[in-house]
Amino acid sequence: MTKILKDEDLVGSALMAVAIDALETAFLARAGNRLISPPRHHVSFPDRGDLVFTVGGILGDTPLAGFRVYETFDGAEHSQIVAVWSADNAKLKGIVLGERLGNLRTGAIGGVAIRHLSAPDARIVGIVGSGAQARTQLAAAAAVRKLDRARVFSRDEKSCAAFAAEMQQAFDIEVEPAGSASEAVDGADIVICATTSQMPVIHARDLKPGVHVNTVGPKTHEGYELGLDIADVAAVIATDSPEQTRAYASPFFLTGSGNEHRMADLADIIAGKVAGRGSPEDTTLFCSVGLAGTEVVVASAILDMQ
Repeated sequence: MTKILKDEDLVGSALMAVAIDALETAFLARAGNRLISPPRHHVSFPDRGDLVFTVGGILGDTPLAGFRVYETFDGAEHSQIVAVWSADNAKLKGIVLGERLGNLRTGAIGGVAIRHLSAPDARIVGIVGSGAQARTQLAAAAAVRKLDRARVFSRDEKSCAAFAAEMQQAFDIEVEPAGSASEAVDGADIVICATTSQMPVIHARDLKPGVHVNTVGPKTHEGYELGLDIADVAAVIATDSPEQTRAYASPFFLTGSGNEHRMADLADIIAGKVAGRGSPEDTTLFCSVGLAGTEVVVASAILDMQ
């Protein structure tokens, strides 16, 4: 019988570590030209929204294939479907329904970036944003680094306080609300920016040397959450999908800044093809755009746990 998982099935602290390990495998496959991950495809329904498709999988001894589809229609609830096949025997491994897998996958990609780009002794996290993406990014950071404390800022004070209380209990570290974005990231070893802001919320002057920054929110010329001067001071700039940065309807936020050509593929850094952090004083920047198809790899790993 085909397994069907829903959001309520995707709970537990072990899931993030499983997702990070699955994505590490996926990035190594990408570096070896064994990852299938074409850019996402939008199908428009005029005056309603889009259906967005991503297809992906891994080639090799245990090949996987699958797809994800989600919608951008107006409404209080949104749905996603991920289906996974074993590509060597055509067996449908299972289907995952709901939004949690996508958030878990994005968080885990951030965790892989933190594992390979942040200082090994990073202990303090600064977070701007208090939504689902901020939660999974912090969960991923906690999975790959021994954290001591975190500070979080959100324009919604109630949401910020709830985030701090929930995350402190979940990860047994000190998590406190901050009064501003700059206060949240002051002195942080790892900075997570996961907002919906169309204007920069932090700049290079807010960050200490040697910090690693994950940006998850808007990143096009129409709006972006990080000051461009952060890319100017970064010794390493990486992304999970250079192809996706070139596929946006509005140009990627670094286009025309002089820094777009310095952007490395995270897969190549993981595989040792491209240099990553070179010294404790290096500032590093990871631009998360969502490597298409990797939901399939994460879903497969979770289905194997059931």
